[in-house]
This record gives sequence, structure tokens and C-alpha cells, in this order.
Amino acid sequence: MRSKDARFDGWFFTAVRTTRIYCRPSCPGMPPKAENMAFFPSAAAAQQAGYRACKRCRPDASPGSPQWNERADLAARAMRLIADGVVDRAGVPGLAARLGYSVRQVERQLLAEFGAGPLALARAQRAQTARLLIETTALPMSEVAAAAGFGSIRTFNDTVREVFALPPTELRLRAGRQVSSPGVISLRLPFREPLCPDNLFGHLAATAVPGVEEWRDGAYRRTLRLPHGTGIVTLRPTADHIACQLALTDLRDLARAISRCRRLLDLDADPVAVDDLLAADPVLAPYVRKDPGRRVPRTVDGAEMAIRAVLGQQVSTAAARTHAARLVLDHGDPVHDPAGGLTHLFPTPTTLADLDPERLALPHARRDTLLALVHALTSGAIDLGVGADRDLARARLAALPGFGPWTVETIAMRALGDPDAFLPGDLGVRAAARALGLPFSPAGLTAHAAAWRPWRAYAVQYLWATGDHPVNHLPA
Repeated sequence: MRSKDARFDGWFFTAVRTTRIYCRPSCPGMPPKAENMAFFPSAAAAQQAGYRACKRCRPDASPGSPQWNERADLAARAMRLIADGVVDRAGVPGLAARLGYSVRQVERQLLAEFGAGPLALARAQRAQTARLLIETTALPMSEVAAAAGFGSIRTFNDTVREVFALPPTELRLRAGRQVSSPGVISLRLPFREPLCPDNLFGHLAATAVPGVEEWRDGAYRRTLRLPHGTGIVTLRPTADHIACQLALTDLRDLARAISRCRRLLDLDADPVAVDDLLAADPVLAPYVRKDPGRRVPRTVDGAEMAIRAVLGQQVSTAAARTHAARLVLDHGDPVHDPAGGLTHLFPTPTTLADLDPERLALPHARRDTLLALVHALTSGAIDLGVGADRDLARARLAALPGFGPWTVETIAMRALGDPDAFLPGDLGVRAAARALGLPFSPAGLTAHAAAWRPWRAYAVQYLWATGDHPVNHLPA
């Protein structure tokens, strides 16, 4: 806190007992006396203890803790599900059911880890959503309250006053004129620096499925399937944030859309920790120094990524896009995009359950693989959602016909968000290893990569970056 190190924003929160204000560690204000300080593991815990958010550093808007994505235990899985709105949609019993634990176990674990239970954590998220809508739109406060998930305008008013020490109308006046276009929410997605946009946006653009994704005017755009409707997001990299525009059919999906965009771009990562470990390998060190802060391009929907991974087995990036585009045209739900060329949502496993395999321009074995995956996803035998058990998902994927290590680990890296997923059999990874003088057999490279744990998914990004492939460059 004394060094105002922004890397730790979101890891923990500091509070001042005399002013009853809580801040992020990098708050530019004068540091308080040590004896007046209190520390909390989450913004919800600080709010629950009666502290209000600092108006200067806005701690409620800091990046999320990287542990929520790095870890795979109950608490981290619960945090990912809360961010995706499960408590708002299904309550604490619904959260517990998704995790496979009792309500009491979930509440006890979250209170121990984050200093607040699931209801308080969800309330903190609703308060942040409300603030975004208050400051970036001209919506009536009653509509803001409903969109943010509050059950009544009174609860909305009380929460905003309690968390931000201002009534909603004053919060809007202080923010000045709203800049969002009608029907569009414009906001800034923060991240821990550094961030290298080249491979992140380059990968998304190079593998974009026509109709579902596109690169347009220096921004990545895609359609979103959300709990209450649909959306279109535009994401543009800048020096210190990601500019985000969201067009949603139902504003109740705002928090979920933001959470999925952050997950897609891996914005809650701790790049300093990742790069410090990888740079200890003298082979990777020059590439880490050249382009620090590489992120792992992930997904907004685990089932979609798994289906695309199967379509991409043993074919080029261009061929995988072609197969996916055919699937989208035949089975995707249409959307209207007045600002670009997006036409469809990616089809759900339920929609694909009745597809005619003869219409798939795939080898028979891969058709069987795709149909087995669709059946497993539709039946619930495999969960690839944000709160999924990674080890269980891996095991059940590996049991499906046609699922080798490359497919399983690709899904683990991009759908399940495992930072230690590794692809030693990937052609690009093996070519990079050979060129760098590393062992290039899967077994040899896996043994060498033990020193890169728990960040092997990030090592893959640096290995891929040694080649001249479109995934490594921002489109012109």
C-alpha cells in the first residue's frame, strides 16, 4: 500500500477506521497511520463491515483477484459463478447445487476465504453494476435498479447510499454527462499492467467464426448469448484499459456480459507473477522481455469453445473457421447488428443435438466425436461452465471417443480457464521448441515445462509467438 503498487488492486482492500472509507492498495491519497488501518479480502467484506468506497480510487471497480481464476477449489469456483450471476438467478441454494455442496458448506467456506458470504458478494456486484448504469446511461433510476438486480427501488437507494455515500442522483451528477449511445453501454475494463494485445486480439481475430465474430475498425466484436437475452460486444485495446461497448437486449445481463468479457481477455491475470517465473528460463526470457504481459485468449462460452476445438482437430485455422461457419449458418440463431457484420449466435448444444451428421463436411470419426460431445453437454454429463470442476471435466472429456490430449488441454486452457493447461503435442508448440533448442517430443517438453508450472498456458503463448502466424499479430 505504501508503494501504491497497482499490481495488488483486487487482491485485497485497505480501510481507514477513522474515515470509514475503504480503498484499493494503489489509492493516490495520503496513506493513513498504520494503527488506523484495516484489511479485507474483498470489497464485499469491507462493505459488510460498514466501510464505503473511496470516491477517488473507486476500489469497487478494480480488477478481480487473479486467484479466482488461478485456483480450482470450492471458493474460487463459487466466485466465478457469483460473477456470472448464479446467485441473482438461482439464489444461494442454486449456487450450492452447481458446486455440489450444501448451502452451509458454501457459506462457511466463502466467509472464511473472502470475509463475506455469497449474498454479500452478490450484493457488492449489484452495487458496481448499478454504479455503471447510473454513470454511463440516462436510464430512469427505477430501470437501473431492476437492471442491476435489486428487488426494489428502496433497496437500490439504500445500497447505493451505503456503499458510495451518495444517493443515486448525486452519483449521476458527479459523473457528468452520459457518453453512451442509446442502447449501448460504454465502459472501461481495467487490467493489471503490462498487457500485450498482439497475441490476445490477434488470436481472436485470426480464429473468428464469420457471423459470430469479426475484427472491425481496430476492435474485436462478437455476439453473446446471455441468461435474459442476447448482446453484441465491441472490445478495443488501449494503453491502460480495454474500451468496451455492450449492446444488450436486456440490461439485467450487464454484469454477466462484463464478467464474460473479462474472462475472454484474461484481464484478471497477474502478468508480473507469470512473467517473473517464465523469464527464469533463459530460453523464454528474451521473449518475455520483448512482449511482457501476454494473456491467454479464452472464451465467453465453454460449450462453444469445446465444439470449436473438435472442429479444429487436425485441420488449419482457416478450415476450422469454415467448419464452424457452416454450423452457425445451419443452426445458429440470427441477430441484428446495425454496426457491423455479425449475423448469428453460436448454436447451443441443445440445438445441435438433432443435427444431421450427413450434413457435416467432416470425416466420420470426427462426426462421432462431435456428436458424443454434444450429447455429453446436453445431458449434463460434462460441465464446462465458469464454475466447473476442472479435473472432473478433463477426465470426462478424455473418456469421449476422439478426445486426445490436444483437444482436452485446448478446452482446459480456453474453456475451463486453467492457467497450467499445456499442449506439448501442438504442432506450433513443437516447432517452437525445436527452433529454440528445447526438447520437442511431448514427453521431453512436458518434463522441461515442469519449471513453468503453474503458468504453462502462458508459456504456450510465448512459444507460439516465436512463429510468424496471424494469431501473433493485431490485424492491420
